[in-house]
Amino acid sequence: MTAISHRARITGPVSYTTSEGKVHEIPVGPCMVEQVGARAAEIVWGSKGENSAALSVDEVKVAADLGNLLVPD
Repeated sequence: MTAISHRARITGPVSYTTSEGKVHEIPVGPCMVEQVGARAAEIVWGSKGENSAALSVDEVKVAADLGNLLVPD
């Protein structure tokens, strides 16, 4: 399966849950959205892409619909 990557920007609250069950927010700024399956996506951010969070495709769509995630392409 090939990942589909998009340049994007976080503009408002987009939260994710860590493996320890803690909820964090992805910081505002540039990121990459990589769809890694029909239902899974990875958001990657940081100056060297050193941070990432797994989200469902549905969570990504909700963030985009709210205007908290801008995916121009």
